[in-house]
Amino acid sequence: MSANNHNLLSVLNLRDPQRVFSPALITESGATWSYSDLAMLSAKLAAVLSRLGVVKGDRVSAQVIKSPESLCLYFACLQVGAIYHPLNPAYSDRELAYFLEDAGPKVFVCTPDREAQSQSVGRAAKVEQILTLGENGRGSLLEKVTDEALETTVALEGSAPAALLYSSGTTGRPKGIVLTHDNLSNNALALVEIWQFSDADVLLHTLPIFHVHGLFVACHCALISGASMLWHTSFSAPAVLSQLPRATVFMGVPTYYTRLLQDPDLSPSVCRSIRLFISGSAPLLASTWSEFAVRTGHQILERYGMTETGMTLSNPLMGERKPGSVGFPLPGVEVRIEALEGSTVKGQETGLLMVRGRNVFKEYWGMPEKTRADFSDDGFFKTGDIASIDAEGYYSIVGRSKDMIISGGLNIYPKEIEQVLDEHPQVMESAVIGIPDSDYGERVIALIVPAAPVDDESSLIGSLVALCTEELAGFKRPKLFRLVDELPRNAMGKVQKTELRKQQLERLA
Repeated sequence: MSANNHNLLSVLNLRDPQRVFSPALITESGATWSYSDLAMLSAKLAAVLSRLGVVKGDRVSAQVIKSPESLCLYFACLQVGAIYHPLNPAYSDRELAYFLEDAGPKVFVCTPDREAQSQSVGRAAKVEQILTLGENGRGSLLEKVTDEALETTVALEGSAPAALLYSSGTTGRPKGIVLTHDNLSNNALALVEIWQFSDADVLLHTLPIFHVHGLFVACHCALISGASMLWHTSFSAPAVLSQLPRATVFMGVPTYYTRLLQDPDLSPSVCRSIRLFISGSAPLLASTWSEFAVRTGHQILERYGMTETGMTLSNPLMGERKPGSVGFPLPGVEVRIEALEGSTVKGQETGLLMVRGRNVFKEYWGMPEKTRADFSDDGFFKTGDIASIDAEGYYSIVGRSKDMIISGGLNIYPKEIEQVLDEHPQVMESAVIGIPDSDYGERVIALIVPAAPVDDESSLIGSLVALCTEELAGFKRPKLFRLVDELPRNAMGKVQKTELRKQQLERLA
């Protein structure tokens, strides 16, 4: 990064002469994309965007499948100074309409199979250009590519917006989160440092790239360090197990690890070349961590982050990694806990996790009052997550403040109850929620996913009641247990407790 140009693309350094012929991506079909290949297509796509009139600060929205070409579209946006706005391909037309109307992109890129619907939604949102990008180079965007390549990269201040990502919108209006070039570059450089990425690494990449984890954490770490990526469009346990011997790093959400554990082929020999397994985007069960260590000989490194802050906390690369903990603050990141009166978890004080640093987002898109409300007077961002810290300085995430249950005037943190329930040998996973109660304000309900088919439901529930009686104070114990086949999750594997509450209230109605 030059003193006068803080454009993230200069940090990614795709045109580094020492790596131009090195493999950057190797696809499932065996096609190899060198760093030079990525740089060239990105520059040609940047020329297309420029011809379409895209300039610094314009938004480019993309609801496309994961591909080398879609990654290059992201780089092209950085090159011209546009704000990249990735969208989950699973969004409905109604959801898409909101995002396009709110973001106001000049260009919207969709998949060819959704062109008709996207044209209709895009025109209603007054999008100027609607193009398509599909598999194997299909689509009208790549048809516009010529031999013309944009040679220059727009010079930007570090505070210039680089990306616009939206919160999940499970409650109220989804918020557009503006991430700057400095936010992304500083966070990526810190991760490369603490996780010791190098050009010797091969990252097995199975994450989606419409999200912080897959696009910014995984791709940035690999590309900044000159590493290679084994590029898979989605996660499949058999495919991952077949590719692990070729990789040195694997990043996944907890669901990936539980599915790997269900495969009998998971073994130490399959993982022999891996130096680092990383988990994030949702809490990793301590039981999953322990079972994975026994089966593979590897301790998963769990870290914590969110869209607004990038990565904030990480267990150490060298040193003890505690199951259920997310470790220590990253270099350059300040973290503090704002106490909540009367709150304790296993003897530790708990409170609202607050973060300050160059990794923290700039603002909510078009929501200045919400931006001000979510920052303290001294510049700390209020994450909304409840955390605790132990005597050795390890942080643990207890839950979301919005998930906190208040029953009889007492604060109850679902995570503490879930940790107890998940220790039961017949429980695969659990989720604890609060629903309205005329007497106590809220009543605690536990949803249980059994580890195997249950012959005697009452017996299992009885043993869970006994476990909670032994391990938990009376006000924390669930008043109702229900067995369910699965828990509703979003695209990154996080349990959607808002949906769970809705389901249970409908059942009780």
